[in-house]
Amino acid sequence: MQVLCNLCVSPGVLQLECRDRYFMIAVDLAATGDVPRFEAVDGTGTYAITEDYAAKCGYSISILSLLGLVELRASYFSCHTEKVLKKRVDAYYALNKTCSSPLPWSPREVTCEVNYMEVSVRSELPCQSGSSDDSSTLGPLYSPSTEVWQVTFQNPYQQLPPMNLSQARQEGYIFDHVHDRIVFRTPYGQPESYHTEVTGVPVEVVHATVFSRQSWVVVMVDLIAACSMDEGSYDSGYMIWGTPEALYPSLGTTQISFGLNGNLVEQAAVVQKGFIMERYNSTVQIGIPYDAEGGYRKSFVSDGLSEFYIFNLYLKQTSVDERHEETVLWFHRTLVTPLLSSPLFTEDQTDVDNGTFSIHLGKVPRDVELTSVQLNGQEFAVPFSDSIAYTLTEVRHSNKSHSYTLKVPLHDPIVIQEVSLFKNTNAAMLHKLDINYTLIVKPGDEPYYHTFSVTARMAVSPPSFDVVCTESGIDFKLAYRSFDYLWDFTIGSDRLTPVLAANHGYTMSNDSQSLLLSVPLFTHGYKYKDIGLKGFLGTFTILVRDRETADILTSTTKTCLFNATEFIMCSTNGWMTVVVDLSAVLPSGEMPTRFHLLNNFCVPKAVDGTRVLFSFPLHSCGSTVKVNIYRFNFGLNPPTPHRKTVQCTYPLISLHRLFSIHKFESDKEGVGSIIPFVETTKGMFACLRTWV
Repeated sequence: MQVLCNLCVSPGVLQLECRDRYFMIAVDLAATGDVPRFEAVDGTGTYAITEDYAAKCGYSISILSLLGLVELRASYFSCHTEKVLKKRVDAYYALNKTCSSPLPWSPREVTCEVNYMEVSVRSELPCQSGSSDDSSTLGPLYSPSTEVWQVTFQNPYQQLPPMNLSQARQEGYIFDHVHDRIVFRTPYGQPESYHTEVTGVPVEVVHATVFSRQSWVVVMVDLIAACSMDEGSYDSGYMIWGTPEALYPSLGTTQISFGLNGNLVEQAAVVQKGFIMERYNSTVQIGIPYDAEGGYRKSFVSDGLSEFYIFNLYLKQTSVDERHEETVLWFHRTLVTPLLSSPLFTEDQTDVDNGTFSIHLGKVPRDVELTSVQLNGQEFAVPFSDSIAYTLTEVRHSNKSHSYTLKVPLHDPIVIQEVSLFKNTNAAMLHKLDINYTLIVKPGDEPYYHTFSVTARMAVSPPSFDVVCTESGIDFKLAYRSFDYLWDFTIGSDRLTPVLAANHGYTMSNDSQSLLLSVPLFTHGYKYKDIGLKGFLGTFTILVRDRETADILTSTTKTCLFNATEFIMCSTNGWMTVVVDLSAVLPSGEMPTRFHLLNNFCVPKAVDGTRVLFSFPLHSCGSTVKVNIYRFNFGLNPPTPHRKTVQCTYPLISLHRLFSIHKFESDKEGVGSIIPFVETTKGMFACLRTWV
């Protein structure tokens, strides 16, 4: 059988195909600007293919907005098939298409379309050729000859009276005689159809018997259309749809083949494509994987990003009855999954060694587009401009998704930086970046917000000074890091400040770049050891403390070797250590070994030429306490008018004990001095004065 379709189409037509049992035309929605309207035109007039008219006359229109298409399927038995089919648009062009059925017709064929049921049976009705008003045949719906025929509907639940074909047409039924086949078509849900269950599957059935008395012969044709009404269900990644295995009498197992979008899949390819077909309790169940090729996916914003899948199932079911007559069922079913959660995949790929945040946003559906990115509250439109230091790379994948990779330098000003301190000397610099992606579901402008926070931890240590020994003291230098403000620097328990430095005689320079501190010898904070005539070791320490807890985290300590001709040290425990050069006060040839303090037993600890070393408690060797200053005078014995004066000065407020029970305690070291002078009074004396 050949079917001629003369079409008027626009340039928006993308497909024009002959299929097994129907003609298909696909139109680009973008080219038409709106949903196109279809009309059937023949010599009797123009017929708009509305929703009702389509179901009655064998047309189905599917709007595939996800693909930007509208698809028209026309049964080879549809009304006006051999005449003209026009798609009504502002401009259209003539196109002729002749379709030949690629498959031979079975004695009975049933089509279960999305909006109607159609059954055609082989006809061997007697015809009176040559008659223009052939009342013995089933003519077209609009032929007056149909008045001879009547139809009665069989319904197990009620007795229905017969009606003539004109009345049936008004009720929405079509009876036709095309070539050698009788065709019956009905929309779903007609009053004369009924619903039942077959092996647990809902089925809609319409059973029509057309009859006509021709002379002494009554011609009766039994027409039954039965279609599974299963809407499908979603289970474990599959869309499941079922149909009874024996909707029509069958001698054995029915043969099933199926596919998507009007294409049947070869049996060998079913498993390869991930489809499932199972028979259970006389029911055929089809399983379509949610990501099957040929399915359509749509994103949706509902309590997060969701998705649903649409499948246009196409199935052929063949059975043979006891008379070895073949029945073929053709199913067109649109199956839609429920809303499924579609979480985006976010992975932190930050490379701390390279100093870069790297965040991968994956599993972004193809119909979802990233429009802007907010970084710690500051928004940037996508694509990024060349003026910023951030990059955003998009990669499209073969699974109809795409991904974005965002890179932000760790030390960029937009990144929040915090330091986490521990009880030991370790610490970590935390770089924080809060990201808010704004995505739009296309088509449309429905936004979806996806947030993600990343933290990069970089091990940091408390600061350490560069230290240099000088002839007169020790110099400390610190080049500030961005986080060094988090610590306090102290000398002992006292915080290092410009005021403290001035009080102790330090030289201090402090700005945003560096800290410089010069600590002269014999100022507060030094510790001395290995004191001798050849020199001594001086040690100075700067402590680094936790600003919150005051715990000591680390310290910078420097010990230097100093060598001075003369020096004096006044300790906190009341000891004076002094090295003096006696060359100016010794008579020529006199040895310093005879030199002593007022107490004859207070002699030098060591002698080197004219230099001597004394070390003694302040309350010994004839010392006395006088107002303001501890002062010790010592000279030669026997008495001589030449002598040197040494003195230690302590703030009175720092003293805890003053020689009580022969014990001296001070918070701070004293400040000593060696004073050479000539005394005219004979003899010698030692005195100690307290400075109030």
